[in-house]
Amino acid sequence: MDTLTTSPMESLFPVVPIRDGIVFPGTEMILTFGRQRSVSAIEAAQSSGKKVVLVMQRNSNINDPTPSDLFQIGTVGEIIQMMKNEGEINALVRGISKVEIASYESVEPFYVARVLETGDIVENDTETQALFNHLTNELRRAVKLGKTMDFLTFMNIMSGVTPLVLSYQVASVLDIKPTERQELLEERSVKARLEKEINFIAKEIKILELEKKIATKTQEKFDKNMREQVLRERMKTIEKELGEDDENKEVKELADRIKKAGMPDEVRIKAEKELSRLAQMSQYNPEASYVRTYLDWLVELPWSVASPNNVNVKDAETVLDKDHYGLAKIKERILEYLAVMKLRSQTQDGKKPGKAAPTILCFVGPPGVGKTSIGKSIARSLGRKFVKMSLGGIRDEAEIRGHRRTYVGALPGRIIQGIKQAGTKNPVFMLDEIDKVGADFRGDPSSALLEALDPEQNSAFSDHYLDAPFDLSDVFFITTCNVLDTIPHALRDRLEVIHFPGYTEEEKFHIAKDFLLEKQREIHGIPKDFVRVSNSTLYEILRRYTREAGVRNLERQIASIYRKIARKIADISDRKKIISISPKELHSYLGPYKFTSSLAEKKDEIGMSTGLAWTEAGGDILFIEVTLMPGRGTLTLTGQLGDVMKESGQAALSYVRSRWKLLGLPEKFYQKLDIHIHVPEGAVPKDGPSAGAAIATALVSALTKIPIKRIVAMTGEITLRGRVLEIGGVKEKVIAAHRAGIKTLILPKNNKKDLEDIPKSVTRDLAFHFAEHMDEVLRIALAGHFKKS
Repeated sequence: MDTLTTSPMESLFPVVPIRDGIVFPGTEMILTFGRQRSVSAIEAAQSSGKKVVLVMQRNSNINDPTPSDLFQIGTVGEIIQMMKNEGEINALVRGISKVEIASYESVEPFYVARVLETGDIVENDTETQALFNHLTNELRRAVKLGKTMDFLTFMNIMSGVTPLVLSYQVASVLDIKPTERQELLEERSVKARLEKEINFIAKEIKILELEKKIATKTQEKFDKNMREQVLRERMKTIEKELGEDDENKEVKELADRIKKAGMPDEVRIKAEKELSRLAQMSQYNPEASYVRTYLDWLVELPWSVASPNNVNVKDAETVLDKDHYGLAKIKERILEYLAVMKLRSQTQDGKKPGKAAPTILCFVGPPGVGKTSIGKSIARSLGRKFVKMSLGGIRDEAEIRGHRRTYVGALPGRIIQGIKQAGTKNPVFMLDEIDKVGADFRGDPSSALLEALDPEQNSAFSDHYLDAPFDLSDVFFITTCNVLDTIPHALRDRLEVIHFPGYTEEEKFHIAKDFLLEKQREIHGIPKDFVRVSNSTLYEILRRYTREAGVRNLERQIASIYRKIARKIADISDRKKIISISPKELHSYLGPYKFTSSLAEKKDEIGMSTGLAWTEAGGDILFIEVTLMPGRGTLTLTGQLGDVMKESGQAALSYVRSRWKLLGLPEKFYQKLDIHIHVPEGAVPKDGPSAGAAIATALVSALTKIPIKRIVAMTGEITLRGRVLEIGGVKEKVIAAHRAGIKTLILPKNNKKDLEDIPKSVTRDLAFHFAEHMDEVLRIALAGHFKKS
């Protein structure tokens, strides 16, 4: 394409977008062009004039940029050499001049733009010359420190160039971001460009100096280790000449430790045998260090060290009440367990004390409800050591049982490591997140846990590394999980499950007031009685900034408030002034509200009902939406629903079709309608039968045009005959409904018994209806007239 000149300063050129590179005037660069628009522009330029405008994209991830995606300032480049290769073009391009794009004249098959040449302002003063000299010296210093750059380019710069040429040459070799290169290109003042480049190269020099310092230290450390090794060998030779043998001394020390360790006879004989092997080995034998490590593990384990078995049920109750608010049923079950432990450890009818109760406790509940912390409280109440082992993500059986000693770097499993860490053979041992144990080709860790958690077997637990039985029967094992479904049946059968429900709003309020406020005050170093948080402020945080079953996010919000208060008072000399936080001031501490005070709908809607769901994080409400369209009777269910929930939708439709006369619908209404049932939050998987009643209600509302009361929520599985069946997770679902501002709840009649577990502070705010049939559900939920069958 011929270059068209419309004025002495304006020209038309093909434009090629570059993702993240810049060709500066007076520099050369090899570029690869693969996009069709770029290839066409390069071919056109090659055939006529060999000149093209190179402009960088604002976002390098855009594959087909528009003119608005390109910077306005670019470079006119001359194609020196070009080579095609499988649809791509490799070209050597030399920058000629800096231009500004005035307008784009065409976009197909490639961009053609009218450009204006923009010259640079060259200040010929002493300051510019000083900057020029300083930048040249800094570049030479960077190269000496190890900066990599083209030798010919470096020699060209050092041979003497003008400040303008130097500024462009240095800009092309600086290790900076593409946007910073663009800023250097757009800078018209040579003096200002030199100043920026001096700052950039100063940063590079600092990094290069640090790298050199690290390399020097590493070499010095290596030389020091070599020197120490030589000196040790010489020292050993001198000691042998003097008759002092450290090896015999070490063997004697290990023999004394084996005697004092209190090992069972079987283990002691094995340890003495290994010690005999060690005594016969040369110090240069690589296996000597493995045997020495193995014996260290054996003698350091608490074979006969145990914490006193002082079980005091009253003291334990005091500790649990002090550390945790609410959880009455859980505390009661734990105290029962401790009472059995106490009775079994006492002498009865002249018989020796028996072992403690063999049950393994399993705490199940959503995150943040106190499962781990209550385990610590149990240990404190018993006066025992507490060990926590997280099982989340473990996929290797050796993590539990250890590696055999034939492997290099072998160690015992994490259970034996935890026992050693505790220093006693009867700690409270918490296995956290037992539901998140994985399995792969390296084995199944949950199967390895069977022996450790089985009271009939764990008196002789066999770790692969120790290769000797260790008695775990005195260990108080506690496991925690969020759900039971992923725990293998054989393992779940060995556990006594205690369910931790989500906290109510009232319980969270007391936890925050009695525990969290004081805890965060101490963590943030704020003087006592310096900050006052009113009750109404705490309730506002609960309702507007948190939505969870536990209290972790609540504690984060309180910590955020105290951080801001700490920032305020850090420089204040007068700390007698009390800071009071009211609900109106929360915005300045925590920002805008994250949740509305009520999640329920603002008005009665046709074709939308409110259901209840159980999740790992507690209960939640969900909305069922139904829309009708002219069609041929197709039923569509969306919202990432599981098979069981899809079947609930089909059952709901069959129920409605069977009741067409009662509902006042045409007999074959479904043949001319397409029905779409959707459950919002489509990215969240949903399944289970308990949404059946809500789906049927929304379907009836859409067909009859009768709105559903916005303050009504429901749950229950339905049958084809319209019966409402019992469901699970009632407590979590009721608490979620209360939290969301629901006033009326419809539950299956057989779930009436489950209301005993729900706090009265929740039940007194809700109206409960217990239904056996969908007809009853519709009469309560629909805002319009519904006939009785």
